[in-house]
Order: sequence, then structure tokens, then C-alpha cells
Amino acid sequence: MAKGYWIARIDIHNMDGYKDYIAQNGPVFAKYGARFLVRGGPHEVKEGTSRSRNVVLEFKDYATALACYNSPEYARLVTLRSPHSQGDLVIIEGYDGPQPA
Repeated sequence: MAKGYWIARIDIHNMDGYKDYIAQNGPVFAKYGARFLVRGGPHEVKEGTSRSRNVVLEFKDYATALACYNSPEYARLVTLRSPHSQGDLVIIEGYDGPQPA
């Protein structure tokens, strides 16, 4: 079964306020078995536009990735995060098929 992913690109305009979101998201992500693959870090934009922070979370499947985002626990976290940042978040199903030779 293909995994599910959150791909988030974020600009934080108030890090002090955003820290509360960071401090409280761990238990919610743990409940849904999320695993950080990317959590900030250096990056280089080669095409298109970017934001200052990139995050990729992995879930056991697409349904779980959606369930986490749609949960009441994460909805509360969105209210913590939103006043301090702006971003884009895509929830996507991974690819589990053949690879190019």
C-alpha cells in the first residue's frame, strides 16, 4: 500500500508565536503515526517560487494523512499556526509502482 504525505511550504512571520504550534504538534502527529522526512533545513530553489520553510511528513497511507489533517486535534493546531504563518499544504498519495530502468 502506498504511503501518504504532507508537503508543506511555509513562511513564518512571527517565530515566537509559531513556537507554540511546534511545541504542541508532536502528540497529534504521533497519534497518526507521522514521521518527519524533511523539517526545515537548507534548500535551493531551482524552478518556480519557494517559501522559507519546507516540511514533508510521511504517514502509513493516504487515508491516515487525510484523517490527521481533518482531525479536531489538528484543527486546533491550525488556529495556533495561522496567525503566525502563511503557507501551502498538499496531502498526496505516494507512488508504489514500477520505477524507470
